[in-house]
Amino acid sequence: MSERTNSKVCVIGLGSMGFGVASSLLKKGFETSGYDISAETMTRFLQDGGRAAASPAEAADGADIVITVVVNGAQTEAVLFGENGAATKMPKGGTILSFATMPPQTAEDLAQRARDLGLNYIDGPISGGAKRAASGELTVMASGRPEAFNHARPVLNAIAMKVYELGDRPGIGSSFKIVNQLLAGVHIAAACEAITFAKALGLDIDKVYEVITASAGNSWMFENRVPHILQGDYSPQSAVDIFTKDLGIVSDLGRGLKFPLPITSTALQMFIMTAAAGMGRDDDASVARLIAKVTGIELPGGPEVT
Repeated sequence: MSERTNSKVCVIGLGSMGFGVASSLLKKGFETSGYDISAETMTRFLQDGGRAAASPAEAADGADIVITVVVNGAQTEAVLFGENGAATKMPKGGTILSFATMPPQTAEDLAQRARDLGLNYIDGPISGGAKRAASGELTVMASGRPEAFNHARPVLNAIAMKVYELGDRPGIGSSFKIVNQLLAGVHIAAACEAITFAKALGLDIDKVYEVITASAGNSWMFENRVPHILQGDYSPQSAVDIFTKDLGIVSDLGRGLKFPLPITSTALQMFIMTAAAGMGRDDDASVARLIAKVTGIELPGGPEVT
């Protein structure tokens, strides 16, 4: 039996993850409105059965659950509380699901602003990638008050395979996501270094992929990102700039805690160098292209960085 309610849902930010979230909701029968700055994306959303809007406020009009799937805390604040912000149109008792990765203190501050307007707020960063977003199989690392979860649970269950309810204080979910991003960024950088090193050794890197994914050296990121390198396809599933941001947050938090993060720092510099080489908006597996350029290796797809 479906848990669907009569809730109207709004999704703000229809990038690769947000579009998948909105698509999952539409497939589950939720009345879903959406907003994105890309006109092309809005056309696709309309064609899929969503209700397209001209601003976050218009998208949120009549919606008692608003999901923000934007890049960071600043964008979350802008689409919720800025000019034509979604929070101004939400009914009292409505619930905001904030899915962006941000510092824990930022999540706490945004939650307080929501409470001041009589709104619930769930700090719920997501993981899983665009494919899992589209299939409704995300992982949500969430924290917020019990009444917020009670209200939003049917929506969360429609878009996620695992919803971790980690505490009643916003900021806890963001802290969990930061630990995840530390590992994700390090593993991507390591995967790119490993596959280019294999190429330097003269190995068949397709065979290297086959062997490593069946061996102890495998990681989820190696298994997921190396095919992009093997295919020479760097269309952004998750961009380099995402990890310059997220590992930057990790680094800032470590500095504040006086906690050493030497491996994170190295990975962060690899992403920064890749972005500086003009690949910030390309797939995060582009770290391999940077290494290939520096070492004179040719990867599938031809010359790497000019």
